Amino acid sequence: MKSANLTKILALGIILGIGMVGCKRTPKGLTPIPGTKPSVTETEAKPKPPAPSPTENVKPVNTGNDVESADVDTGDGIPLPTAEMFEGMIKDTNTFKANTVYFDFDSSVIKSSEQSKIEEVGQHLKDNPGHKLLIEGHCDERGTEEYNRALGERRALSIREYLANMGIDPQRIRTLSWGEDRPADPAHNEEAWAKNRRGEFSLLLPPENQ
Repeated sequence: MKSANLTKILALGIILGIGMVGCKRTPKGLTPIPGTKPSVTETEAKPKPPAPSPTENVKPVNTGNDVESADVDTGDGIPLPTAEMFEGMIKDTNTFKANTVYFDFDSSVIKSSEQSKIEEVGQHLKDNPGHKLLIEGHCDERGTEEYNRALGERRALSIREYLANMGIDPQRIRTLSWGEDRPADPAHNEEAWAKNRRGEFSLLLPPENQ
């Protein structure tokens, strides 16, 4: 009788021992996930792709300046120049930095307070027939991207038309629209938006000025 009980006790001990060796306990509060999970070291070792530059993929709108023929206009009867007419010219962004033209909200109409800035640029072009001009139109962040690109184009073209009416050959003037992509002030308030609704000038100099 004692021998049978001893045998049962030994058998039970063996079974419990095997169970403890063969099973891993899950830490309290955690649920095991099927499959192999990479370690923290392996995950952190993988290099993260660099964040894209805010202006890396920004491209200016083609307002018609890169067409093959100059016999194209924008609806105002003023033909646009070809890109070849500006090849090799040097971009000077400082000369007319103080002449930036500002616009009212959702408008491409040149205000009377801004006209003297354009007239100063026009006089320079009259005095220097070898110089040309780039006008870049900008908007604030309100409105869709597509709408702001079109509005920036209208602003640049309205300045170009003003210069043409001064007697400046429009073939010397190129325009681009950046829409809302290049704000002068990145803040999100009325003061910043007023700075961003603008048309900027860059003087284009012939290669001999390099």
